[in-house]
Amino acid sequence: MGDGWHEVAGDEADWLAQLRPDGELTGYDPGGRPDAAWILHAMYEWESGATRTTHQDLRRSLLDAHLVEPELIGGINLDEWGVVDTGGAIGRSQHPGPGWRRLRWAELAGRTDEPVVPPGSPPDFRSLPGSHPDGSWPASIEPPGEGSLDREGWSRLVDLLTAWSGPDTPCFAYIARGAAPDEQAHVLAGPLGEAKALYDDERGSGSPANLWPADRSWVTWSDWDLWGTKVAGPPDLIETILTEPDLEALRLPWC
Repeated sequence: MGDGWHEVAGDEADWLAQLRPDGELTGYDPGGRPDAAWILHAMYEWESGATRTTHQDLRRSLLDAHLVEPELIGGINLDEWGVVDTGGAIGRSQHPGPGWRRLRWAELAGRTDEPVVPPGSPPDFRSLPGSHPDGSWPASIEPPGEGSLDREGWSRLVDLLTAWSGPDTPCFAYIARGAAPDEQAHVLAGPLGEAKALYDDERGSGSPANLWPADRSWVTWSDWDLWGTKVAGPPDLIETILTEPDLEALRLPWC
C-alpha cells in the first residue's frame, strides 16, 4: 500500500457510528448528506451468449467427477445444504478477462422486465430475481461482487473523487470487522490521491466500508452484505457520478 496511508485511532469513525450505530460489522450508512447515488457493482457475461447451465450445475458436475472437494464449515457440508453462487465474489473482484463483456444491470433487467433494483430494497441478493429464479445464476454470468466495488469501479470512483476534492485531500477509510481478515475494525488515514491502493490493503477485502475526507463533505459506503456502493455528498458530485459512463449508478430514493 502507498506509504501515505497508515492506521489511526478508531475514534475517527465515531461520527459515522452516530449515524448508524449497528454499522461496525458491515459499514456505516451515511444517509443522504444531502444527495446520494448507488454505484452498482459490475457483472459480466460470456461474449458467446447465454446458457441455461447454472453455477450450481457446474459445481455438481465437478463434485460428481471428484474434481473438487465438498465445502465444509464446522463439519457441515455446504454443498448439501444450499445453492452455490447465488451472488458474485465476496470482496475483491475484477473483469474476468478475454471472452467476457460488461453486463449492465439495466440490460439484464430489461430481459426479464423487472426493476433494476426492487423498490424498498438496496442492491443485494433480492435484485434481478428473474435472472436467477432457482437461486443460482447462469454460468454465462459472473454476478455482482458482494461487499466491495469491482477493481475497475473503485479506481474510477477514486478518480472522480480526486478530481472533485484534490489528490492531497486528507481522508480516512474505515475497514469493517466483517471485511477484515483479522476480524478487527481498522481506521486508516492518507491522501485521497493514493486511495486506489486501499483496494489491496491486507487489512481489508477490496473497497473499504467507508471513505471520507477530513471535512466530511462526502462519504462512500460499501456494505459487506450489498451489491452496490453508496456515495453521499453534494448534488454536483453525485450528478458527476450518475453521468460517468464507466460506472452504472442510480438514485434510490428509499435508501
